[in-house]
Amino acid sequence: MRKIKIYLITLLLMVTIGSAVAQTDSLSHYLETAARNNPGVKADFTAYQASLQQIPQAGAIPDPQLDMGFFLKPMDIIDGRQIADFTLMQMFPWFGTRKAAQTEAGHMANMAFEKFRESRDNLYLQVYTQWFVLCSLRQQLANNRENKDLLAQLETLALRKFSASPSQSVPASGNRMQSSPATASPATSAGGMASMGGNMGNMGSTATASSSRNEPMASMNAGAGMSAMGASSGMSDVLRIQLEIAEVENTIESLLSQVSAETAAFNTLLNRSAENPVHLPDSIRQIPFSLDLPATVTQINQRNPMLAMLDQEGLAYKAKAEMDKKMSYPMVGIGLQYSLIGKRMDMGHAGIPVTEMNGMDMIMPMISISIPIYRSKYKAQQKESRLRWQASRERYADVQNNMQAELYRTRHLLDDASRKIALYEKQSQLALTTYRLLVQEFVSGKSDLAGVIQVQRQLLDYRLKKAQSVAEYNTMVATIQKMISFHDNEYEITK
Repeated sequence: MRKIKIYLITLLLMVTIGSAVAQTDSLSHYLETAARNNPGVKADFTAYQASLQQIPQAGAIPDPQLDMGFFLKPMDIIDGRQIADFTLMQMFPWFGTRKAAQTEAGHMANMAFEKFRESRDNLYLQVYTQWFVLCSLRQQLANNRENKDLLAQLETLALRKFSASPSQSVPASGNRMQSSPATASPATSAGGMASMGGNMGNMGSTATASSSRNEPMASMNAGAGMSAMGASSGMSDVLRIQLEIAEVENTIESLLSQVSAETAAFNTLLNRSAENPVHLPDSIRQIPFSLDLPATVTQINQRNPMLAMLDQEGLAYKAKAEMDKKMSYPMVGIGLQYSLIGKRMDMGHAGIPVTEMNGMDMIMPMISISIPIYRSKYKAQQKESRLRWQASRERYADVQNNMQAELYRTRHLLDDASRKIALYEKQSQLALTTYRLLVQEFVSGKSDLAGVIQVQRQLLDYRLKKAQSVAEYNTMVATIQKMISFHDNEYEITK
């Protein structure tokens, strides 16, 4: 009953704390809902309540035994005729046996309670993990939508650049046409000077004049070719950007489908409809956490439900060994026999005198003692309990070592995720700065679109990896809290 009161008080505190922080952090409300509604947790707590009922059963004395016998034909005895016998016997185990049995049942109930705690902590870890997955997906959605907006802006710039490219090529051709007479006049004067010098001068003048007449047409053809190339290049940039936008839109649709599936899994943990909405924060943030290994190892040894369950199992086998020892001693029974006697009708028959006790019922107190002379089974029971206690100690040490190893692995993953978060944040800032510079260079014609898109992809990739690393980091923090047990710390992570 004390355990039930403690659990009810803890549940009341969870409800109070959850209602106080639900407005700022909905995760607390979901933890409370999961603890109250999850069928697995409720089943383990009900099993614990059932195990508590074994304690009074173990401490109960054996039921008394009543024997009744009737004579089909009353038997003649001295001073009467015996009609029936009634025997009532109550057996009592050796001193301390009942207490040892109650102690064993109490430890078994504590094992059931620790199993309930383990089930509850596993549920909390699943809720935390699923929550961080949803937050990461929402962050990825936000990043992809922001990337789509950046591509839309880049598409606008490319369209403007494409629209402006034909108008810029016509003046360039006109300038070349206006400069052709200036280039021809020196050739003409050179031809006049050559005519004064003879036939060689006439040949030079003819060649120079022909070259000067062809130059304006060549200039026009070159200008038209450059204009066509610029228009083609500008249109291909627009199409490439539209291809990137289509790919981002497909990624967004895939993420929305994944969010729907993960939301259904989250609602399943809370034992509610899969279509229920889940309120998520706008962005996923790294949980402030510092790990003190020696202190954490001590807390794990003191509070981990799996270790506590194995400890209670060992104590239960120890108490059972004591009970088996007590059961190898004799059992004492106290009883009462009642004989129903009728009166004899043939007074003084066969020379047997009849006294005043004729027809008087008989009451006889009785005592019974069991004699446990077959000692092999009792010795085997005691040895079995000792070996099971030793096995539980070995399992305790094995689980303890595995948890310490898991703690060190988790610390490595925690540090690795922390380094990745810092790295991706730095790379995101550098990629964003580089992207802005390349956009300016692209507008001014100093860089091509391929470099801009490449940097933009890198920016999106760094942001997505950062969101995943933050989710992994937060999950590792929840895993460490689960090793310590979430008891009295259910809301440490959410604060």
